[in-house]
Amino acid sequence: MTRTAAPDFRVQRLGEAHADAYRALMLDAYEQAPDAFTSTRAEREAMPREGWLKRMGVIGDSEDMAFGALLPDGRLAGTVTLEFEQREKTRHKASLIGMYVAPSHRGSGVSRALVNAVLDAAAAHAGTLLVRLTVTAGNAPAERLYASCGFVPFGTEPMAIRVGDRFLDKVHMWCDLRDRAVDAAR
Repeated sequence: MTRTAAPDFRVQRLGEAHADAYRALMLDAYEQAPDAFTSTRAEREAMPREGWLKRMGVIGDSEDMAFGALLPDGRLAGTVTLEFEQREKTRHKASLIGMYVAPSHRGSGVSRALVNAVLDAAAAHAGTLLVRLTVTAGNAPAERLYASCGFVPFGTEPMAIRVGDRFLDKVHMWCDLRDRAVDAAR
């Protein structure tokens, strides 16, 4: 893969104004990287705008949040969502989901910046002690990225998703935020 020069981008929480760009990028993700996601393009394409806004944490009563790497022209180079647990016994956990960076921006720092935005937001969220994620087994670049950001594998789910007639495993990883939260408080 050819590495691109680091683009001029900023990572920020996405709002309602970004909903159409977020939807378009994620629909592209489901089509271009079907092995990486549990949803299909067809499933998500049918979702109404309100569903996308809810997924982004823009409407509804959750504290979930989507982040985007925005280029100077306003296009999204990548996105990721942070989903907080709501149940009393699991409120200490959050999940990194829906991570996708457009192929033209891979290797440019966008992925790392998005993961760090999620970890910073989770560490700043009262009571959140860890972030978990799943990554398709064999996706070495993603596994390396997550490991370099502090995620540790804790198991593999066999046959986690089915893509056509193939079954793919998912590696479960987690990141302990306790040290990060202390660092953020300084």
